Amino acid sequence: MITNFDKLCGELEKQELEAPNGVALPSTYAQLLAIYLYQNDLCNAKFLWKRIPQSITSSNPEIAAIWAIGQKLWKKDLAGTYQAITAYTWTEPIANIIKALEEKVRERAFNLIGRSYSFISLDTVISMTGLNKEAALHVCKERKWVLDEDGTTIKPVPPVQPAPLHTSSEDQLFKLTEFVSFLEN
Repeated sequence: MITNFDKLCGELEKQELEAPNGVALPSTYAQLLAIYLYQNDLCNAKFLWKRIPQSITSSNPEIAAIWAIGQKLWKKDLAGTYQAITAYTWTEPIANIIKALEEKVRERAFNLIGRSYSFISLDTVISMTGLNKEAALHVCKERKWVLDEDGTTIKPVPPVQPAPLHTSSEDQLFKLTEFVSFLEN
């Protein structure tokens, strides 16, 4: 299973640029689009979708299915994202990227819930994470979230934030100087 998506992304971008007649293979477009979604780089995903030739998007349903996920992510429709992921039978190597994407979206959803809610209904957690009730309860217990006696409300615990890196005043002044210099030139 491919795990270094950043390196693969660079290789695929290079393949797209060096493609004969400026048109890459459909598999290149599909992998690159899926990786952009994995990286949460929705702007690049949208631009890639727009520059893929119409003949490729219409003849390759997998690319259209990947973009359906992108549209749901763009609209921040988490429940729709999971539905779009499960609505298509993915081929290799896209299946690996989509599986990693699903896990990453789910992790971001749990972190969002932990940071944003003091209490949340179990049904909302299920909807936002795309898990069934048992799996959602299991993950909530792993995160030490408390389920109320009524069995329908969860009290999330905020995720542990890494300690902020403190930079010296001189470093901050240097960065500010560089930035202003860049803007002036």
